[in-house]
Amino acid sequence: MQHTERLSPLALWLPQSRLTPQPDMSVLDWLFDDGSLTRRLVQLTNDAFSVTPLFEGWQALRADECLALDLAEGTEGWVREVYLRGHGQALVFARSVASRSALQGDGLHMDELGSRSLGELLFCDRAFQRQAIEVCHYPQEWLPNEVRAPELWGRRSRFDRGALSILVAEIFLPSLWNAAGVQPESR
Repeated sequence: MQHTERLSPLALWLPQSRLTPQPDMSVLDWLFDDGSLTRRLVQLTNDAFSVTPLFEGWQALRADECLALDLAEGTEGWVREVYLRGHGQALVFARSVASRSALQGDGLHMDELGSRSLGELLFCDRAFQRQAIEVCHYPQEWLPNEVRAPELWGRRSRFDRGALSILVAEIFLPSLWNAAGVQPESR
């Protein structure tokens, strides 16, 4: 995994304007929708939405995350990995990170979210400003074993509030595309 991490700053996180070839419009609609993914999943699943925490804790952030958050490589941060589910089925794998120093100075308690959606909290607090969405084919080595697959679309964006920046990555699993009736193509 270290070899992949070293390459990750080059690893394909791109804004829509630099994405070639462009995926189908229905895929782009999901990848670059700047509204709340939580709200969209609630609507898609007719309110049968839930969040399952997989991991929460302090660890060294990946090189691509440090770069996106303007942090020194190897900075320690809070990492939260969850499944966003519809009707019990994992639709999206999400990984959210923030540096320890920024979190401790801000008072946001990411460690107390449990099965609540971080995205909903970020969209309800108008002080958070969302930066540009970037997408890539997410490295399968970074996925949980049970959903590990090549070429899955992922997106990420940074949410800033004062000195606090939270990087949220959302990886769209095949079950999401099935539920949405979308056929994403591989490159």
